[in-house]
Amino acid sequence: MRILITGVGGFIGFHVAKKLIKKNNVIVGVDNLNTYYDPRLKKKKIEILKNLSRKNKNKFIFYKVNICDNKKISHIFKKFKFQKVIHLAAQAGVRYSLKAPREYLKNNLDGFFNIIDNCRVFKTKRLIFASSSSVYGEQNKGPFKESLSTDNPIQFYAATKKANEVMAHSYSTLYKIETVCLRFFTVYGPWGRPDMALFDFVKKIIEKKPINLFNNGKHSRDFTYIDDVVDGIKKCLVFKFLKKDKKKFIIFNIGYGKSVKLITFVKTIEQFLRTKAKLNFLPLQKGDIIKTYSNISRTKKYLKYNPKTQISVGINKFVKWYLTYYKIKLK
Repeated sequence: MRILITGVGGFIGFHVAKKLIKKNNVIVGVDNLNTYYDPRLKKKKIEILKNLSRKNKNKFIFYKVNICDNKKISHIFKKFKFQKVIHLAAQAGVRYSLKAPREYLKNNLDGFFNIIDNCRVFKTKRLIFASSSSVYGEQNKGPFKESLSTDNPIQFYAATKKANEVMAHSYSTLYKIETVCLRFFTVYGPWGRPDMALFDFVKKIIEKKPINLFNNGKHSRDFTYIDDVVDGIKKCLVFKFLKKDKKKFIIFNIGYGKSVKLITFVKTIEQFLRTKAKLNFLPLQKGDIIKTYSNISRTKKYLKYNPKTQISVGINKFVKWYLTYYKIKLK
């Protein structure tokens, strides 16, 4: 199978490619390796994927390309005629969208359009793409079901993800592209982004720097381990729409199905680092969502998705990776 993975140097993209390279697939990965965070981390991931491909005698082809460059993206689509596309490239980060909204407009809307339009032109059978739990906005009820209204996002990042869903739905309907939209809840694990909570908290605890906890530490998140997320994406590749389905478009929540208080999250990290965190409690920040909590009954039913990684196990795996990667020995 010929599969395109966009954002292959990113957190989720890397792990998906790593898993699929071991199968009999031709994996083409694109990433612009931008400087939103340390590009050395991304380059190391690409190096690992290339080495893994050589060992498995499989094809992994990497292009350093920005998805906003439609000429280059079209050339790649034309060359490989992909059967399936896993679109994970985006400008990430909720808080950064408050500072640089134009980056989200460019990457998450123009870039997204280039991907779906090339799927149309080159008759890609299936598009799987990343949305976000942030589209649910400030919901008073939980857990969040896919059928809940997502008409009131409270961050610009979330607004671009909602726009992606609407754009993809229109293209799926007009051009009969099988489309699977994945609303990811807080994904964590090894090789994550340095601006994400777990990465940031571990770094600051080791360096004995204070951790900022907004909303006085009363946030709760549906933390979902990367291996469970990858399993969900893999299942989307083989998921079968029913013949009677007029619409070939479906949304799945990809979460753990449990909301954990951020303060509990920090205490679990403390256990594995054997160090007490310095906490700086701050008021609720603009654009912050107080609680996320996924209802994964639809995902379980149709994908046989079954997240298994408990929060303590996932954090322990991340801490071990972090200490190894940065060559740190705990005292």
